[in-house]
Amino acid sequence: MTEDATRLSGRLSLTSVVAFGISYMAPSLVMVIFGVVAATSAGTAPTAFLLATGAMLLTALSYAKMAGYHPAAGSAYSYARRSIGAPVGFLVGWVVLLDYLFLPMVAWLVQSVYLNAQFPAVPVWAWMLINAGLTTLVNVVGLALTDRVNKLLTGVAVFLVVLFAAYCLVHLGHHAPASYTRPLWNADSGLAGVSAAAAVAAYSYLGFDAVTTLSEETRDARRTIPRAVVLVIAVGGLLFAAVAYVMQLVHPGGVFDAPEIVGYTMSVQVGGQTFADWTNLAGIVAGFGSGLAVQLSTSRLLYTMGRDGVLPKRVFGTLNKRTGTPVLCVLATGAMCLLGLDLSLETATSFINFGAFLAFTAVNVCVIVHFVRNRRTLTGARKVLGHAVVPALGACVTLYLMSQLSPTALTIGCCWLAAGLGYLVHLTRGFRRPTPEMAAS
Repeated sequence: MTEDATRLSGRLSLTSVVAFGISYMAPSLVMVIFGVVAATSAGTAPTAFLLATGAMLLTALSYAKMAGYHPAAGSAYSYARRSIGAPVGFLVGWVVLLDYLFLPMVAWLVQSVYLNAQFPAVPVWAWMLINAGLTTLVNVVGLALTDRVNKLLTGVAVFLVVLFAAYCLVHLGHHAPASYTRPLWNADSGLAGVSAAAAVAAYSYLGFDAVTTLSEETRDARRTIPRAVVLVIAVGGLLFAAVAYVMQLVHPGGVFDAPEIVGYTMSVQVGGQTFADWTNLAGIVAGFGSGLAVQLSTSRLLYTMGRDGVLPKRVFGTLNKRTGTPVLCVLATGAMCLLGLDLSLETATSFINFGAFLAFTAVNVCVIVHFVRNRRTLTGARKVLGHAVVPALGACVTLYLMSQLSPTALTIGCCWLAAGLGYLVHLTRGFRRPTPEMAAS
């Protein structure tokens, strides 16, 4: 098979890649989890989001460095293979696979639950099939269409969040808050509460790393992808913090009747029932973009692992000659919706966080390993800070976040990791054969 037949083509611009990252993170998510974050932080949600942004930025800088060194579509999987070794890379890829395989299912399930609430005559399982079918169709047609649709939906999602914030500001014009600093820190807040809230808010940033899976489809990837990773965290984090600040001004403190639906009740408060209903519906439509971006990145990880021979190459390691995309990988990802037809949202989300935080930790370690191996050329205080101190802090943060996961998530993650180790032993015939190497460097 020629290299052209096994390499994705670079078409995406910086704007396109950033749009995919922002869409993946779902801009309206701040409205969904605001109540929980505010309650945990005793009414200092914007501070919690800022702390989470800073914490995740540490890992984003590590992803940016590795994307510059290794502009491959496999993200953490590729970085670990090339920096630490093929067996470790395989296990990282296997764990990330748990995250990436179930993220599309979770995105479709969230979308379907909200659509069912808006249109109860259509059951959740039917909405699941509709959502998964539509995103799969767009991703199968080709990257150009996916890029255009995603930009449109990302624009709609950001507009809706900004419109909601504008209504909040108009409301504040008629109901001036007693204090503009209380949302940042108050007599009830403390470091422990804000840190715990930041750990909750950090889940909003899952997926910023997904833009690195588009490396082979991005123009000038060595320069574009690192910039995109940092921009996604910076833009998304500042948007989350700004909207949370305005929401916290509208509702000071952290006491709510129902923290899970504060975004909707606040929409009613500042804009009325009709505004809230239309905003909710439009937000659901915009959320389609998140599912689109999630499925795109998942299919690219499956393709890279298939191209390497870690997964069956004939199924996962081929590109469609007409579209230049891994169509079978997209279809396999779409089929994951069938597993979510009878799952609750809580059970589904428990599958994904373990893989994400373990991958974040692995990428931070990759930067440190790269520094140790190239320390003769990476000299100077700035190099040591960027290649040793910052990734070490990033690894500590992500390990802390992993420790905050539920026992269910940790159990599922460890069982999946054990299964991957068993598959690696089988693949290498008890480590007597080498782990399949990269198909193209």
